[in-house]
Amino acid sequence: MPSIFITGGAAGIGLATAERFGREGWTVGVYDVDPDALAKVKADHPDFITGTIDVREPDQWADALAEFTSHTGGTLDVLDNNAGILHEGQIDHITPDQIKRQIDIDALGVALGAQAAYPYLKKTPGAHLVNIGSASAIYGQPGIAVYSATKFFVAGLTEALELEWEHDDIRVVSIWPLWAKTALATGGAKSTKTLGIRITPEQVAEKIWESVHPTRQDKLLHRTSYSVGAQTLFLQNAAKFIPNFLNRTVNKYIAQ
Repeated sequence: MPSIFITGGAAGIGLATAERFGREGWTVGVYDVDPDALAKVKADHPDFITGTIDVREPDQWADALAEFTSHTGGTLDVLDNNAGILHEGQIDHITPDQIKRQIDIDALGVALGAQAAYPYLKKTPGAHLVNIGSASAIYGQPGIAVYSATKFFVAGLTEALELEWEHDDIRVVSIWPLWAKTALATGGAKSTKTLGIRITPEQVAEKIWESVHPTRQDKLLHRTSYSVGAQTLFLQNAAKFIPNFLNRTVNKYIAQ
């Protein structure tokens, strides 16, 4: 039975992903920093394996993965680096702690997760590391600048690890949604009003499912990113071909 370990799995995209894979008979690990939310997940889904993790702490990564893989024979098919936070506001309007927490959870936590999961993933032929990226990494976004910057980090880490881990038969991908209907979209960022909040957690979960069941073409092209929704796909493709000044103008309109 294949297995997936999901951080930030007790709500939003993480929980939708757990339910999507659970319906297919996977062994699902839902790990989160919120014990109350985890208790509700366990009550609703007693077959899920649940536990607490602060993704900023290497020791917690080691303990959580060891505990989860004790149920899977020591292997892991998918690590879903889903945990993330967002503090909306211009950089001079948010606190140093809010800056640090975003970088520590949204960037450092993703790298620590990849490092901790590697020994388990390499035991499983065709294993996947899935990093939750964002359309905010297409062009730096004012008003959520630190969050946007962490997603550039996620994109770069994904591409680098796809190359590093190719010889281990570990596929590394990132998922690129625009605003989804989760707690992250409730902060009042300007782009939520300009673009709307059109994506559901279930749509993102479906794209994650698609990403770990790649087509032959995906494999041949070494596809590393999966856009969620027509808006993201349009913006991502447009950014590759339009001049930078025009890309800047579009993003200024969207976000300011």
